[in-house]
Amino acid sequence: MKRILCAAAAALISTAAFVPVQAFAKGEVVVVRTAPPAPRHEVVPHARRGYEWAPGYWNWNGRRYTWVQGHWERARKGYAYHRPEWRQGSNGWELERGGWRRGDRDGDGVPNRVDNRPNNPNRS
Repeated sequence: MKRILCAAAAALISTAAFVPVQAFAKGEVVVVRTAPPAPRHEVVPHARRGYEWAPGYWNWNGRRYTWVQGHWERARKGYAYHRPEWRQGSNGWELERGGWRRGDRDGDGVPNRVDNRPNNPNRS
């Protein structure tokens, strides 16, 4: 009986390695010497309640650019979606990966979690 319990506990613990972990920190930065191609035109579908559109972008796979299609992301309360963005830096082209970030949607300096109007940048 003790052997069965130990085996079951080991199996349960080993499955924890396969549980996805959501990262909320700033995404990794990819640096490439050649500029990415121009963004492809995507037809954005009609808005879906409770979802945010994540636009497509050029990704670097280690050898070449590949297009990642836009898709819907379930909205997350207290977070704003930041799209992936290529910027020309001192070492080449840098991709800042997009994703959900806790923050200040309207840029007024008040965090969303304590802002009475998180989408209104015009304070009077």
